Parts: sequence; C-alpha cells; structure tokens
Amino acid sequence: MVKIALDPTPFHPDHDLLDLPDLVARAGFEHLQLAPHPDVSPFFRHPTADDALVAAFRKRAADAGVGITSLLPVQRISSPEETQRAAAVRNFRRVLQIAVDLDVRVLNTEFSGRPERAEDSEDAFHRSMEEIVPVLEREGLTLNFDPHPDDFVEDALEAWRVVRGLNTDRVGVVYVASHTFHYGDRATSFLPAVGARLGAVYAADTFDHRRSHGLRYISNPPGNAARIHQHLRIGAGDVDWAELFGTLRGTGFLDREDAIVVSNVFAEDETAHETSQYQLRALRDLIAGA
Repeated sequence: MVKIALDPTPFHPDHDLLDLPDLVARAGFEHLQLAPHPDVSPFFRHPTADDALVAAFRKRAADAGVGITSLLPVQRISSPEETQRAAAVRNFRRVLQIAVDLDVRVLNTEFSGRPERAEDSEDAFHRSMEEIVPVLEREGLTLNFDPHPDDFVEDALEAWRVVRGLNTDRVGVVYVASHTFHYGDRATSFLPAVGARLGAVYAADTFDHRRSHGLRYISNPPGNAARIHQHLRIGAGDVDWAELFGTLRGTGFLDREDAIVVSNVFAEDETAHETSQYQLRALRDLIAGA
C-alpha cells in the first residue's frame, strides 16, 4: 500500500532533469519525489520550468514507469520580511500550477521562517496561507509541513498545533526522521496526535546531537545557534527505526493507500545508486516487519 519514493537530489549535480526518472527506475524505485531542482523550482526562487519542460518531465517519468508522488518546494512563505514573503507566495502559486500539470496532488515543504523572530514568522505564515489554502482547496491539493531545524517552529508537537490551527484538511505535516532529535524525539507522541494528517515520512538517519551533555558536536564559538543534523543511510545513525515504524503501523499510516515514504539520503553522493538500492531494501524490510 505504501508508496516508497526516492528523492533524487544526489543525482542532480551530474545528470539532466529529464534523466532523473530513468535513474530512479534503475535504482529499483517505482516513485520519486521531486525536490528543489535548478530547472524546475530552485530554493527560494521563482520556478524556472516552462510548460514544455513540465510536460517533457511528466512524459519521461511515465516512459520510465515512475510515478511522481509529490513535489518539495522551499519558499520563504513565513519570512518576517514582507518583500520576501510576497515573492514566496507568488513563486508558490506557480509551483502549485506545476503540480497540477504533473498530475501531482501532494506537496511537502518547510515553514521557512526565522527562529529569532518566531512571532513575526508565524504571523507571516498565516498571511501566506490565507492566499495559498484557497488554491489547494480549488485544485484538490494537499500541502504538508516539516518543522525544519532553524525554523520558527522546530518542536514537532508545536508545529502540529500551528498546522491544526489553520482549520483545513488540505494542510498536514511531514515527519522527517533525520530531524528526529530537533523535533524533541517525539515519534511515539507526535505521530498518534497527528493521525490521518501525516502526509509523508522521510527516511534518512542522523546522530543525536544532544548526547554527551551537548558536546557530541563542538561548534565554535560556544553557544552559537547552529543546528546540526545529517541525512545518512538507515542504520548509520541514532534513529530508532523499529520504534518509528512500529508507531507508524500502530497509527494506521502504513495501511493507507496514500501513504508516502521518501528516501532522502544526502551524505553519500559518491555511492548514490548503491545507497538508493540499500535504502529501498531497508525500507521494504521495515514496512514488512512493522
């Protein structure tokens, strides 16, 4: 039932956009999530794809037998700077049209605000969503948010409260395993609370930066606000995968027809093909054993 998708970001530097579906298929995946790409929707910029390129990508994916589960745009829709926020909403509207043209109904994103201006960022988020939600409702799209490290909201449960407050089922959340410890290590409480509003799970491992009384990583000067995490292959870090997938099974996520699990390892570009194959095997085992 679960769609296991590959985020092909590790292939971006050395391969053309239109080659990505074939690379995903060669790694054994039947689905991909299209993350920010310089030829489609770069980070924080207006999308660069025209209708012809969008149509060509859709055809190449179909020819490769690869479904596009979701898009991952990242725009500053929660920026406390109004010029940035307004530009982000304009950019996001074009991304939503690209999703429709690709016949993609799910978009996963980040809040993209600032932690040092949390109140202003949350206000900006709500002003942006007043413009975006009507488009989601009109087009039948779902938009899911990840409280990314170094955002105005990082704790998983607090992020759920922000999303829930929008009072629309067109907006949900993403659980990113490599952000587990910035979330507060809350899989067993967060995922049951979210329930059916969990839109996707990203699968990559990370180390727990909180261990060794906060000295597992030393970043100078002491006390700076840097957030550290990794996107490692499953089993290479500290995420409790049995607990995570057991919780996902208990909440019913793994039995849903619309469930999406995305492999998004970014630390091993040199072995991207082999690592992707490893991830697919590991995810199938976790889903079967959960």
